[in-house]
Amino acid sequence: MNKVILVGRLARDPEVRYTQTGKAVASFSIAVNRFVGGQGQKEATDFIPIVAWEKLAEICGNNLTKGRRILVEGRLQIRSYDANDGQKRRVAEVIAQNIEFLESKQSAGGGNSGGTTSPEDVFGGEVFPEEEIPF
Repeated sequence: MNKVILVGRLARDPEVRYTQTGKAVASFSIAVNRFVGGQGQKEATDFIPIVAWEKLAEICGNNLTKGRRILVEGRLQIRSYDANDGQKRRVAEVIAQNIEFLESKQSAGGGNSGGTTSPEDVFGGEVFPEEEIPF
């Protein structure tokens, strides 16, 4: 099984491009904290490259900005390519299958550690008062 779940903050704004066949692809990195060491428990940060495709890529490009806290669910992919200098290179990246916004756009840069999630951010829709829900 190849499944990755990460929670972190965007290290840069997503870059959205389109393939020759018209498929959207977004790439960005998230900063993920981890603890290292023994009793001192120092914190280190890993910058993980993320790739999203098609509709998810467009959602990322339209809604995510640097500093926004998100949860990424996907799979790890390791691929090889030949660099311009002729050397063979390998890169590891997470191919996103699901992304959840963990804080509102207003609190993204404010360092809100409460992790509050509004319904608009998770589902991308409007919030209706209970008396207007038809069931």
